Amino acid sequence: MIPTLRTQVRDAIERAWQAAVNGGALPALPNDAPRPAIDVERPAEPEHGDLSTNLAMKLARPNRRAPLEIATVIAAKLIRDKSQPGSASPIESAEVAAPGFINLRLTDAALERMIAGILAEPASWGRVPAARPRRVNVEFVSANPTGPLTIGNARGAFVGDLLCRVLEAGGQDVTREYYFNDSGAQVSHLGASVVAIKAGRPVPEEGYKGAYVEDLAREVPADVWEAATRDGVETEGAADAVGRWAAARVRQGIEASLEHLGVHFDVWTSEARLHEEGWVDRAIERLRAGGHVYEQDGALWFRSTDFGDDKDRVIHRSDGRPTYFAADIGYVTEKFSRGFDHLIYIWGSDHHGTVARMRNAAEAMGYPKEHVQVLLYSWVRFVRDGAEISMSKRAGEFISLDELLAEVGVDAARWFFASRGHTSAIDFDIELAKKQSNENPVYYVQYAHARIASIVRKAAEAGIVPAADLAGALAGPAEAALARVVARLPEVVEDAVVAEETQGITAFATALATAFHAFYRDARVIDPDAPDRSAARLALARATQITLANTLALLGISAPESM
Repeated sequence: MIPTLRTQVRDAIERAWQAAVNGGALPALPNDAPRPAIDVERPAEPEHGDLSTNLAMKLARPNRRAPLEIATVIAAKLIRDKSQPGSASPIESAEVAAPGFINLRLTDAALERMIAGILAEPASWGRVPAARPRRVNVEFVSANPTGPLTIGNARGAFVGDLLCRVLEAGGQDVTREYYFNDSGAQVSHLGASVVAIKAGRPVPEEGYKGAYVEDLAREVPADVWEAATRDGVETEGAADAVGRWAAARVRQGIEASLEHLGVHFDVWTSEARLHEEGWVDRAIERLRAGGHVYEQDGALWFRSTDFGDDKDRVIHRSDGRPTYFAADIGYVTEKFSRGFDHLIYIWGSDHHGTVARMRNAAEAMGYPKEHVQVLLYSWVRFVRDGAEISMSKRAGEFISLDELLAEVGVDAARWFFASRGHTSAIDFDIELAKKQSNENPVYYVQYAHARIASIVRKAAEAGIVPAADLAGALAGPAEAALARVVARLPEVVEDAVVAEETQGITAFATALATAFHAFYRDARVIDPDAPDRSAARLALARATQITLANTLALLGISAPESM
């Protein structure tokens, strides 16, 4: 795994700081002073350098010195470190700027080593070691099995899958999980809707409508229907029996839709199984043992107010039926029993009221509250020709995920969601997503990859291979500018892991495509009259292609060889 240039720079700053302390140029930190983190960022203005650190400003108070004085000392040590025999310092220059920044420029040699490393280890490029390795369970989508996945609840699929890909690239051990609410009233309502249509009656008011329900009614197996009727008359449990079959059939369709999207789950969990296997009862007993439940008006309540909630929450209703909250706390216990360190739930913003009670229950059961994380994503407004598309699954008025993917394609859909923060409300312009032009950003990035693939093929035909020795090969302004963008991928991944967002990755992909198109404009890659220069530029182009492909793979988007 190739260390990021930011990591190499951070290590060089650490050495320079310690050299300044050991040499007496800076005082050691007081014993009771916390050691400041060495932050290394990219300046907003490129003319300020490749990277920058504010360490001097952090040291000003404990060192009792002016930030500019501290920065000057550390900068001098950085340059001295670079001049040592055999030094692999990535820093070419260090300039001090008010009020205490140290602006750094990278050496060509550091960039050349990075490009050579990409060509040597293409599969691992962009992956970074975990700062804190964890076993993470990410539960997402989890739509009720009462109808096909719609574009209204599809955002959870995109957000969850993209987050899992980023966490894995950041060294985390990730399990993807889907939770089916396959028990309770909604399944019975679905069954009643199917039964009504099959029997030629109107769908009940609380039932589900639409073509998919009519399809289910036509598909009910004979044995299921026979079990739900007696001598042609529906039994008391007909709705439940047919509902269980219908929910299972809908689940098959949901799994197929997600497979089409390229979203794969490691675990599919059933709410009914949590009850059957006793996880809900065990969670309640755990709360009871801690004194966190009480009975009132025939119902069982969790003392959620003891943990800052605005009111206590019902676990069992007065008629003895468990609430959805009861299943939620059973699910927390079941997940932690599998050895996970951290649980992430990805829910729509309409679940906001559920977050506190579930995390409070986890804390009451003895689990670290901070290890139960809920990401709430904003809803999407789907627009066609400037008009919003309204949807209702219960009324049968919606566009399915499959219909969206068939119209705009998986790649365009994935890019659109990856390029927005999950808390941002967005308009999905269906017509824009369909365009095969530079107006469509995913097309623009994919075209850069395809263009490089064409260059590589033409180079092979001309007998040109990427240079093995890149010493001095990136000295030209066009080469250096592109190499500096290519080298950023691991840092972009690190930042995405910390932020748990992916819009930085799409922004990087766009910036890299733009940088390559500029390089292609200004630097002739295949030049029979300059074979050494062609080989060096081909190596950089190939490293760029690998970087584009790995970046697109992080987003679950294809990297075409031709377009």
